[in-house]
Amino acid sequence: MKKIILTIIISLIFSFQAFAFEDQQKARDIMEKVQARDDGDNITTDMKMILIDKNGNERIRDIRSFSKDKGEDTMKLMIFTSPADVKDTGFLTYDYDNPEKDDDQWLFLPALKKTKRIANDDKSGSFMGSDLNYSDMTDRELPDWRFRIIKEMKDRGHDVWVIESEPVSREVSKETGYKKSYVFVRKDNYMISRGIHWTDTGGDIKYYDVVEMKKIQGIWMNIEVHMTKKSGKVTKHKTVLKFDNIKLFQDMSEDMFTIRRMEKGL
Repeated sequence: MKKIILTIIISLIFSFQAFAFEDQQKARDIMEKVQARDDGDNITTDMKMILIDKNGNERIRDIRSFSKDKGEDTMKLMIFTSPADVKDTGFLTYDYDNPEKDDDQWLFLPALKKTKRIANDDKSGSFMGSDLNYSDMTDRELPDWRFRIIKEMKDRGHDVWVIESEPVSREVSKETGYKKSYVFVRKDNYMISRGIHWTDTGGDIKYYDVVEMKKIQGIWMNIEVHMTKKSGKVTKHKTVLKFDNIKLFQDMSEDMFTIRRMEKGL
């Protein structure tokens, strides 16, 4: 009798492990499709970054953004155009497809006439005073995260998967600034429509919300995105990003995406 019970227990354990592995693999497959979806090429965009403090006071920053694919990699350049205190500040990113290669980021500060390379240890820091980390400015390296499907549901009329991601190591958590995330992935277009991100330190939670997305030249694009940082139910800060004048498949040279070009401004 004891042998029969032991056999049943072992069978249940292996069945559970097989199910868990299958669930994790499905979640990873979904996230791979999120990153592999067609997001356009040679893109120019006008961006408005609105920083809102806990008292509702706003600071508005205008940005001109450029993006170009180089093989499987992506190059991005952002130039701040106003207000005066950030005008001509530049941010250059090389987002590498190879997960074994760290993404490169540089920030040009015109007041100091100096370009700073963002080290891995600094990527959990705030990007230009916003609620976005430097790590948020590139795609996550999927091998650095464990995924599982929390549930499937409807969100704002769309079928979504809710997928949990956790870093595989303490180093990843420290570098990205997050110890866990939930993302809502739309089944119809593999766009992330919402997210909940637990910060690595401080106990804050960030809520990512795509308020509007639409197709432009056949490609799904975000039009308005909010990132809200909360401590419990108290909102500490909020960042609103609005995208306008989005143009895809523009005539754009790789020479646009160099440190020297970034330092020239617009």
